[in-house]
Amino acid sequence: MKKNCFLLVSKSILVTIAILFSNCTTAQMQKFAPTQQTEFWKNVQFGGGIGLGFGSGFTNITLAPSGIYNINKTFSAGLGLQVGYAKEKNYYTSTVCGASVIGLVNPIPEIQLSVEVEEINASTNYQLQGGNLSNNYWNTGLYFGAGYRTGNVTMGGRYDVLYNANKSIYNNAFMPFVRVYF
Repeated sequence: MKKNCFLLVSKSILVTIAILFSNCTTAQMQKFAPTQQTEFWKNVQFGGGIGLGFGSGFTNITLAPSGIYNINKTFSAGLGLQVGYAKEKNYYTSTVCGASVIGLVNPIPEIQLSVEVEEINASTNYQLQGGNLSNNYWNTGLYFGAGYRTGNVTMGGRYDVLYNANKSIYNNAFMPFVRVYF
């Protein structure tokens, strides 16, 4: 009888300690979790680009959202997506879809240096007199860039060191840019 009573009391004490411990843990998690989540999101900025071009028989639409995480005042890293559509009447249609990883360095607040790796899938259909010609391929770009920064806006240029005139979806290895992050 004493043995059963001892086991019952011991189990009751363990259950009580477990309940108290779980309540304390839950209270601690509720107390600190929102602060940790808020601290993370305070360092995240979203931005990107929208491109629209229309002309005589020509249409070009691009959507490129991105986000960065500010590691500190000097370094940031982020991800981006890109989707685009281009068409020139009676000549070609093209769609592009891809992603990028970017690293930003601000040695001083007004100067921003960047390195970006971009992987894009391009699908193009040319309408030729002898028939249609389709081309579907992946293009990798490695860009080094520099720009002048004021507030959330950076204007500058980037250069693709892997540029291949026969394969790139762009006309030139150098491209001006405007980055905006909120």
